[in-house]
Amino acid sequence: MVTIQMICVGKLKESFYLQAVQEYVKRLGPYCRLLVDEIPETRLPSSPSDAEIAAGLKKEAEQIRKILPRGGTVIAACIEGKTLSSPEFSSLLERFETSGTSHFVFLIGGSFGLDPSLKAEADYRLSMSPMTFPHHLARVMLLEQLYRSFQIRTGGRYHK
Repeated sequence: MVTIQMICVGKLKESFYLQAVQEYVKRLGPYCRLLVDEIPETRLPSSPSDAEIAAGLKKEAEQIRKILPRGGTVIAACIEGKTLSSPEFSSLLERFETSGTSHFVFLIGGSFGLDPSLKAEADYRLSMSPMTFPHHLARVMLLEQLYRSFQIRTGGRYHK
């Protein structure tokens, strides 16, 4: 069984996000081993400078690297990444699995994204959309797409 690990910057607090995450965690249970790690988002002033943002992202990257497993395929969620349809996303994961991947690590940054070094080191960069979404919603969207991916691959009725 494949392992999917999500390393997310920021803690979910809103009940509607928590409920959605719980639902997809339950749905994904038969398909994968799911791990969700949260690291705290660096506190910045209300109008941070570029240097303060860069320092915060670097600090978050250090925390992420502490829990990054060796040998996992790292997929960074970032606006510079490639946008994929749901079937294309499903095919991408299947190709990685066929080439020997059994542990996927998805990185979801905080409100200022991910440190550029993490994006550069990732095996793949994925954009959820050219639109901007709250990073907490991105977690729910990714879980939904993971579930949809398994449904596509198994011929389930969820994906129409």
